[in-house]
Parts: sequence; C-alpha cells; structure tokens
Amino acid sequence: MSINGVNNSGNVFLDLNKQADSTQSAAKEQSDMFMKLMMAQMQNQDPSSPTDTAQYMNQISQMSMVESINNMNISMQNMSSGLLSSQTALQASSLVGKTVYVPTQTAEVGEDGAISGVLALQTSHEDVRVRVYDSANNLVSSHALGAQAAGDGQFALQLPAEQGAGQYRLEAEALWEGEYLPVQAYLGRNVDSVSLGQNGVGMKVNIAGGSVTFDQIKQIGV
Repeated sequence: MSINGVNNSGNVFLDLNKQADSTQSAAKEQSDMFMKLMMAQMQNQDPSSPTDTAQYMNQISQMSMVESINNMNISMQNMSSGLLSSQTALQASSLVGKTVYVPTQTAEVGEDGAISGVLALQTSHEDVRVRVYDSANNLVSSHALGAQAAGDGQFALQLPAEQGAGQYRLEAEALWEGEYLPVQAYLGRNVDSVSLGQNGVGMKVNIAGGSVTFDQIKQIGV
C-alpha cells in the first residue's frame, strides 16, 4: 500500500505552519486596530464641546466588547492550532518504521538485490531507462522500462545475483525527441524518527543519511 501526493497543498503538516503564522498576524492586527480607534476618539473631540462622559464610556465599553470578541476568536484559533498540532504529531509518529520515497540517486540495497522507486515524468515518453552503478562508479546493470505515461510511475529493479548489499547510484533517463534526458527519481528510505519542531512547526522526517521535509516526500509505503 502506498499513499500518493504527499507533497500537495492539502498536506496537514504544511497547513499547520500556515495557520500558526496567520493566527499571530491576526492577533497583532486586531490589537493595533483597537488602539487606533481609542486614539482617534480622543484626538477628534471638540475641545469646546467635549463628549458627554456617559456617552464616552459607553463607546469605550462597545469597543472593549469588540476587542473581547476578537480575543475570543484568537483563543479559538489557538485552540484549533493546538488540536491540529496534536493531530499532526500522531500522524507523524505513525510514519516511523515505514518507507518514504524521497528525491535521491542513492539506493540502499539489501541482500535480496531489490530496488524500488518512483519516477516523476512531466510528459509521456516512448522509452525510459534506469542505470545502476556501484560505489566504484562501475555500471552493474541497465534496465529498460519501456514507454511511460506522464505522472508518477513506480518501478522495481533486480540487481544481478553477484552484486551484494550496499549503496548503489541510480541514473534515470527518458527518451525525448531522440535524446535521453535525466529525470527525477524518488527512492525508498526507512523512517527512523520524526522531528516535530517547536509547537509542531517545521517537522522533518529522519532517514538514513539525514532528514527531509514533508513536501519532499513523493509517496509513503508500508
């Protein structure tokens, strides 16, 4: 089982960052607006005919009520952001132990010699091929995948039996107008842990050799 389109605009991990920023901006804007109204009320009074005290206090009370409502809205937004952060943390923790497909040329190959990945093709191609090189940069196998449609296409390769476990480099190319051009490959990595960041913002997925952000993940496998 795999989940496609992890890096799209509906991603809950990305939405969390946007919501935190918008909540802080709204709070500052509403506070500034209330102060401006107060100052305008005081500056625009006619010195020869000042506002009646009761009327002035009534206006202040109304503005205070508006500010209280705005503060309540901000509190609700903060609560919503907190709930979203908790939800995100739970979803992020469920990634540990699973395979994510990230943009890289380096394949971590086990004893079975199997390599799986995803190719991101902007248009259809009459032929796509993948070449595999060992750590000494020797070509160990070449695989013709044939015609491929536009989009994210999965592939699975099997290295020759004499090749052992270890790191291999992949080069993916697609035939376009008589010439083979490089295309982006996404290879599988096991998720070791997830760094949530402060208040759930700026989360990263930790894999062998480093970490990636959620928008770099093309697919999530088992």
